[in-house]
Amino acid sequence: MYILDVNLVHKSYSIYIKKGIIRDIGRKLRKIYKNEKIAVITDSNVEKIYGKNIEDNLKRNGFLIEKIVVKSGEESKSLEVLKYIYDRLLDFEINRGDLILTFGGGVVGDLGGFAASTLLRGIPYVQVPTSLLAQIDSSIGGKVAVNLSRGKNLVGSFYHPEAVFIDPVLLETLEKRFLYDGMAEVIKYGCIRDRKLFKNLLKYNTEKELFDNIEEIIYSCCSIKKEIVENDEKDKGERMLLNFGHTLGHAVEKYFKYEKYTHGEAVAIGMYNITRRSEEQGMTEKGTANLIKEILNKYYLPYKMPDMDKEEIIKTINLDKKNKGSEMNIVLLKKIGESYIKKIKKIDVKKYFY
Repeated sequence: MYILDVNLVHKSYSIYIKKGIIRDIGRKLRKIYKNEKIAVITDSNVEKIYGKNIEDNLKRNGFLIEKIVVKSGEESKSLEVLKYIYDRLLDFEINRGDLILTFGGGVVGDLGGFAASTLLRGIPYVQVPTSLLAQIDSSIGGKVAVNLSRGKNLVGSFYHPEAVFIDPVLLETLEKRFLYDGMAEVIKYGCIRDRKLFKNLLKYNTEKELFDNIEEIIYSCCSIKKEIVENDEKDKGERMLLNFGHTLGHAVEKYFKYEKYTHGEAVAIGMYNITRRSEEQGMTEKGTANLIKEILNKYYLPYKMPDMDKEEIIKTINLDKKNKGSEMNIVLLKKIGESYIKKIKKIDVKKYFY
């Protein structure tokens, strides 16, 4: 088992990575939580496959369970669904001595984590991420949020879990599209900080080879995120590097109403296209964009910009949370494995994104 300890000024917690850890989740929770009530927040897809197993496991360890199931998909990350969760939690008579367990992908983690951070001014919660994207990225670092019609994650907070339990075996039941959706974020980590990871990903020839190495891959990604979060918890400096490809990616997602592209697919488009532009302007080592294109093709991810209204995309980018006044921060690569933050004027957005 891999264990990573996230050490912040005001809080510390551990990330546990082990194949099959889900089968021991009740006993693991008993070591960090002494009360009885656990509200399990999950989605309809995860519930069908794993819902009964985790409920039985928790009950065998003496926990009183309330299971809250939301529809799978990005549309559940809304204020309407959040209110539904609040009502269910209050019906359960949950209090600040109880525990919320988010059991699902990034949507469930963000939505359940935000509910935990805000109801009763904060209820402890644990993340059990079931998608690759959530296991390497959204379950770690304490960012929780819901979407508004104007964009993703516009209402949110920083609220860290008590622990994160990562079971790579859960990935075996993922639809292939969503496995590769998560690979976009793995590739991101290679691009911004880990050239060796990037090269290894190019070497794997089969899905079996990928899964044979998946624990180490997850550990590498989580280690990078842990280090960055410890240095910049509130996203004011270095942590922005984790947004490589995301500014354009979020705009692409929103433009197509979160229906045409998954998050990872949109980020893949963002990573390639901003690198292509920065390479054209001499800011990135030549050949970098082609390497990104090669690895995206290998993992069945898109890279071409779809047909979109340019002004609408620029408008969305200008609403990005990382903007400050008339300026915004963008993440560029020097080369694979080395990234940096560049401050630009909003009026120059077209130069970098289209």
